[in-house]
Amino acid sequence: MLNLHSEMRKPLNYSLFVALLLAGSNTACLDMNQSPLTLPLNSPSPLLELQPSSPDDSSSNFIAGVVEKVGPAVVSIDATRIKPSRSSDLNRILGRAPERRERGSGSGFILSSDGRILTNAHVVSQADQVSVQLKDGRRFQGEVIGIDPVTDIAVVKIAATGLPTVKLGNSSNLVIGQWAIAIGNPLGLSNTVTAGIVSATGRSSAQVGAEDKRVSFIQTDAAINPGNSGGPLLNQQGEVIGVNTAIIQEAQGLGFAIPIATADRIAKQLISTGRAQHLYLGIRMVDLSPELRDRLNSPDTGLTVQQDKGVLILEVLPGSPAQRAGLKIADWIAKINGQDAPSAQQVQEQVEATPLGQSLTLEVQRQGKSLQVQLQPQELPTRR
Repeated sequence: MLNLHSEMRKPLNYSLFVALLLAGSNTACLDMNQSPLTLPLNSPSPLLELQPSSPDDSSSNFIAGVVEKVGPAVVSIDATRIKPSRSSDLNRILGRAPERRERGSGSGFILSSDGRILTNAHVVSQADQVSVQLKDGRRFQGEVIGIDPVTDIAVVKIAATGLPTVKLGNSSNLVIGQWAIAIGNPLGLSNTVTAGIVSATGRSSAQVGAEDKRVSFIQTDAAINPGNSGGPLLNQQGEVIGVNTAIIQEAQGLGFAIPIATADRIAKQLISTGRAQHLYLGIRMVDLSPELRDRLNSPDTGLTVQQDKGVLILEVLPGSPAQRAGLKIADWIAKINGQDAPSAQQVQEQVEATPLGQSLTLEVQRQGKSLQVQLQPQELPTRR
């Protein structure tokens, strides 16, 4: 509703307004020393009421459309872990094995109509029982068919057919500032929707505080809370671009997601073999900066570093592919497979993308000399 009060700085010129109407003008703008006001002529009371836009026009809420399309394929996952508790005298007398149940919850989304569901590894890891609830209220017992703690991806299977599925998007061409929509079950509140933007890409595991992971994270300001883990991060078209997985507790409105390209690659391995394959070189590396170069060149380190960007090798693991290929501490990686001045994250991505049994080429600089090093990544040893 439009209210016309006496606080207008100029009296309304009704003669001018009527003249504009009679002249067949499409709109009338009244100079009130404020922003121009556009009044539709087909309004029964143009001075008192503005017509709302039609829900079918271009201003319709696209987020509602995405939620309507994708929401049925987002599930709630409850995981129960049974652990022994402290034995009491009564339990010992009765011969009972006391136990306690730990329950956790998260989210997931349906990859295939026959019940394959993608979620986070930490949602179902070490679970003795997994329960999956669909948006329509149906609940199924879930079977964990594969877990990869290195990327925090897992696949769960339920006995159902004809299920709604998501469409996977492209996470390699994300643009900072594009829409990001999260659907999940934060704090147990099923099918909760939040929206924001992609605020950064390529966040390393170290930056996120997950040094044991091999993921280049998407950063978003779409609200992600406990229970969102494993749910989809969607683009404006309703395609999955990431798997919501982490929040930094100290941050205000920052969340992180695994790019769907990584999640899909790992999920396919888990579905086909029950395990994921990761390759490694056996080096610890760091991205150089002028400040880091100055610190490394201190007398305490015994190093002499001339470069102020690129990747420097700080450690070579004994018995690793890197050691066998002759790489050394303080080698500066100038290129990997012909790619100039890579970051440590890019080196890791190239290693991950190398098929098992194939070699890659590093160009390193050592004491002012350039060296070409051929080495073959090997499968990352399983932690025990």
